[in-house]
Amino acid sequence: MEASVITRNNVKVWGKGTQPMLFAHGFGCDQNMWRFLTPAFEDDYKIVVFDYVGSGKSDLAAYNPDKYSNLNGYADDVLDICHELSLSNIIFVGHSVSSMIGLLAANRQPAIFSKLIFVGPSARYINDAGYIGGFEKKDIDELLDTMDKNYIGWANFLAPAIMKNGDRPELGQELTESFCSTDPKIARKFAEATFLSDNRNDLGKLKVPSLIMQCSDDLVAPLEVGAYLHKHIPGSTLQVLAATGHCPHMSAPEETIMGIKKYLKETKEN
Repeated sequence: MEASVITRNNVKVWGKGTQPMLFAHGFGCDQNMWRFLTPAFEDDYKIVVFDYVGSGKSDLAAYNPDKYSNLNGYADDVLDICHELSLSNIIFVGHSVSSMIGLLAANRQPAIFSKLIFVGPSARYINDAGYIGGFEKKDIDELLDTMDKNYIGWANFLAPAIMKNGDRPELGQELTESFCSTDPKIARKFAEATFLSDNRNDLGKLKVPSLIMQCSDDLVAPLEVGAYLHKHIPGSTLQVLAATGHCPHMSAPEETIMGIKKYLKETKEN
């Protein structure tokens, strides 16, 4: 018997408000990464967090390598959660690859989304003619190869580089542990779906207002990426944070909360 959507994705719901804020974690992470942000919104919104299949406390038995070979499979799960909970007027907050997963979901069913908030988004990680994504193809090939050969070594090297903020090593350590707690085969498949994705052609289709939160120094999503997204997503707002690294919701939660609240206040429906 198939697990329910709630069990499959380890969905948790709380908060005193009625408008849903749906928080979607990034690659190698889980819903726990949002713990510094959610308290700031739980008095005014209905908070919804979950784990993608293969992450956190999701149901590993529900993992299907074909379904999750590209980001559309993950977008299906986001929409499943929205339908299962009868959510509408949703503020979607996505970190990293979840930004494009949310965009794909909103392109399919724009009517159920109110706003999309992208934290460290990227439309394509690999450089291309006239496009700076931050990585060469060989960099990504090497990254995937290292995951195959020495997953723990890969996690210990990459997580602190992604997190930055070396003066707070506990942040990099938490991300390393999160990477290491994920099944290596599933993580490898998610990495492939993430780092080989190209969503540039999907950007112009977005009909939902969006906020792009760009960190000032980010290995995974350089400044050029934020500028590109802002240029190509209609109705988008760009905020460049002082925060460094790829996880400002963990390393600079106060600035991230302020940025989100500012955007929601400025774009509040009359």
